[in-house]
Amino acid sequence: MITIEALQQAITARIERYNQLDKPCATRQTQTVPLLQSRQHILAQDVSAPFAVPRQDISAMDGYALAVGSSLDEGAVITIVGESQAGNPFDCQQDIQLQVGQGVRIFTGAVVPQSCDTVIMQENTNFAAIKNSIDKTQPYHITLTQAATVDSNIRKQGEEIQAAEVVLHSGKRINPADISLLANLGVDKVVVYAPLTVGLLATGDELVAIGMPLTSLAQIYNSNTPTLKSLLADVPVTIKDYGIIEDDLQKTTAAVQQAMQDCDVLISTAGVSVGDYDFLTTVIKNLGQINQYKVAMKPGKPFVFGELYAASNEGSSEEGVEEASKKDSEEASEKSRENKTVQQKPPVLYFGLPGNPLSAVVGSLQFIIPALWQASGARASQIPMALTVQATLENDVKKSVGRTDFQRGILAQEASGNFSVTSFAKQQSHRIKQLSQANCLLVLPKDSGDYRKGDRVSVQPFPWI
Repeated sequence: MITIEALQQAITARIERYNQLDKPCATRQTQTVPLLQSRQHILAQDVSAPFAVPRQDISAMDGYALAVGSSLDEGAVITIVGESQAGNPFDCQQDIQLQVGQGVRIFTGAVVPQSCDTVIMQENTNFAAIKNSIDKTQPYHITLTQAATVDSNIRKQGEEIQAAEVVLHSGKRINPADISLLANLGVDKVVVYAPLTVGLLATGDELVAIGMPLTSLAQIYNSNTPTLKSLLADVPVTIKDYGIIEDDLQKTTAAVQQAMQDCDVLISTAGVSVGDYDFLTTVIKNLGQINQYKVAMKPGKPFVFGELYAASNEGSSEEGVEEASKKDSEEASEKSRENKTVQQKPPVLYFGLPGNPLSAVVGSLQFIIPALWQASGARASQIPMALTVQATLENDVKKSVGRTDFQRGILAQEASGNFSVTSFAKQQSHRIKQLSQANCLLVLPKDSGDYRKGDRVSVQPFPWI
């Protein structure tokens, strides 16, 4: 079995080659979307500032802008001859060149007159004492109650952003702060990568689509497809649902072949174990290759990462699955390049999840969602990270050595700011109500054993909490 860390690295390395060679980001289709619809999309082009920010020198404070050469010492008297307001600058009101010893009343965000070189805060003048007697239609005098320095309280033109400066780079995942930035620059549209198409396929004779009646006690509802659709809702992909496929080799093959024509990525649930009716591993080997099979984690050990080609590969066997699982990423990459010479479209990335809901959720969070962000063109720094915190256990925890264990629990933050966590007593992967009640996963390393109350453990809060 491959470790979680090794599998994550192998997936990352394969998708990096996918983005560079198989489906290069440089040649991908793009689309122009309105700014307010761009959240969570991946920028396909750099965005440059159309103008400097600030566009002119502006005041950072309410106070007085003093003419160049004026005395800035405590006790200096300045003659105030006008005002500069946000949106109504002094220089536009009248054609007056301020002289030494003169200044204008100025407000935060207002343009600093060209003939001024500093702004003194109103608190550092006698303004409070004279404000009720000031006639703003006439020049009046203020006295500095504190010395000032040149360039004080002025936001210089272009000090934050220079005109034509690249403010967002290709590969950026657009978030609300980016939208704020672009809106400030007057950018109302952005060019993003067209979404990848992700196929979802559920297998199992026992499955029934939600909304349909259960006609046998042997039947259960297909919860994995709705779960995956919800988990992927924030990822910039287009979902194509292939429904429920019976446990039949021919029908499974036909469904996968159709997905190969339609999709960039295929995600399946169930059918990837070693049961007599688990056909997906055989189909994937027939139509592509398995790069990794089985991961040292609980739940979710039968996790498959592979790829599908337009041209079939011959000579499949169950032994081939085990051999494929042992190949390192370089050998898999070489096979990918060999097959690509006889195909017309890039390989379809394949992820095979186990059938129980908890395994599907854990596998998606640890592997599939980060992979889809990367495959969508997001730079490494833009792929959402799984937040991990340290918490104190509130109860004893059973843990077997050999696999990383993801246990459901309740994370709480104490008044001190420290975290505590309570693990559920029963951790079977079929417990769907427990998954809904939990707000986190305890991440217990594969080589660790049992834990005691008071031990510190790593915890990943669910991203929807």
